[in-house]
Amino acid sequence: MPKVFYAQPDGSERVIEGVVGDSVMQTAVRNGVSGIVGQCGGVLSCATCHVFVDEDDLAACPPMSEDEDEMLDVAATDREPNSRLSCQLALVDGQDIHVTIPDVQL
Repeated sequence: MPKVFYAQPDGSERVIEGVVGDSVMQTAVRNGVSGIVGQCGGVLSCATCHVFVDEDDLAACPPMSEDEDEMLDVAATDREPNSRLSCQLALVDGQDIHVTIPDVQL
C-alpha cells in the first residue's frame, strides 16, 4: 500500500497508508490531516488542497492539466515549481509520495 507523508508547516509529519487509486487529498480528508481542506471535494474547482510535492517524487506524478495549472494561480499560498493540487495526485501501488502543506489554503 502506498504511503503519503504529509509535512505540516510547523515541521511535524504525518504518515498515512493510502488506498491505490485514491487521491492524496481524499486520503488526507478521510484521515483528518490538518491543512488539506478539499472544499470542492476533488472536482478541480478550488485550490484548497494545494501541496508542494517533494522534488524526488515530482517526476513520478502525472502531468499537470491546464485546469489544474489555472487553479494553482488562485491558490491562497503562492505557487512554487513543485506545486500541485492534491486532488489530482492518485496513489499508485508501490509508490510513496511526500508533500508539504502550505500555511494557508483559504
